Order: sequence, then C-alpha cells, then structure tokens
Amino acid sequence: MVTRRLKLRPPRDADLDTLVTLYADPAVTRFCAAATPHGRDATRNQLRTWMDHWQVRGFGHWAIAEREQPDELIGFGGLMHRSVAGHAGLFLYYRITPQAWGRGLASEMAQYAFGQAFEQRQEASVVAAVLPNNAPTRKTLESLGLRLKGSLSDGPGISTALLYELGADRWATLPRSEPEAVAFAA
Repeated sequence: MVTRRLKLRPPRDADLDTLVTLYADPAVTRFCAAATPHGRDATRNQLRTWMDHWQVRGFGHWAIAEREQPDELIGFGGLMHRSVAGHAGLFLYYRITPQAWGRGLASEMAQYAFGQAFEQRQEASVVAAVLPNNAPTRKTLESLGLRLKGSLSDGPGISTALLYELGADRWATLPRSEPEAVAFAA
C-alpha cells in the first residue's frame, strides 16, 4: 500500500529490532511511556498482537517507510480494534521516529487509514486516546477532523487520557487535502 509519500505494509517478525529501538527513544515515548511495552519480550508480544490482528481482520497497524527509502522504517501506525480503559473501538495509533516529525507523515498515514475504515469497511467511527499534555498529537488529531469526545482512565495512579473521535458522517464532509505539518519539538 502506498500514499503520496509513504509505503505501508503489515508488520512482520523482522521488524522487532526497529520497534525496540523506536520504543527505547525517550522523545518517542515521553507522552506515552506507561502505554509503551518495556523490554524486548513485551515488544515482541505487542508486535505479535499486531500481526494476529492482520490475520484475523485483514488490516491493522502498518510498518511505515517513506517511498524514497522503502527499506528504512520510520515508524508504525494504523487502526486496530481494541479496548482501552473499558472503551472498545477502532483505535488510531502511531509512533514515528523523531527524524520524520513535523512533515505531516503521521497525518498522511491516518488519512489513508480513515479512507479504508470509512470508505471500504463502512466503520462507524475511529477513536484515538492521547494524554492531555501531548499538544502536538492533539493538534494533529484535530487537524484530521477528530473531536474531543471524553476521557479514559484505567484507575488510580494512571494518567487520564483524552478520547478523540471521528465518525463516518463527519469524515464524509471533510475536504481531502494535503496533510498539515505539525511542529513537534523533541
């Protein structure tokens, strides 16, 4: 699968080292450290969950590369059915290496994913969870058309996340435009 600037493919076992390296970067995990697997075994389990989702549902998180360098992954992202803090839904997720930030690549991936969700799979909505202090991701979600719906909390001592949502009806009314670059300082 390709977009204007990206190559997207299902993840595979060989992506483990790239994912471990991505998760080891404190700039990548500063807003999501609690939700990030720690250690190689936990990361392998997450990668296996992503691959299993592909096997069962025929879609899921992608390994993401730029089209000009298709063998160099810049991150992972896409949509998966999940339950987070008691809210089940089709969740948007992405983690991109800091060297690729601020160019609208996560937005480009998300727009492609939304097209698949709403136009091909006739999903009713897509949601995303983000910590309140993650202003760049919140801005990205809002620029993609997601609206703040509420909050999620797994319990005492766990940071409350904001829940954003994009419904199929709203998606149908949004203009299809070039992804907006969002400044994201490391």
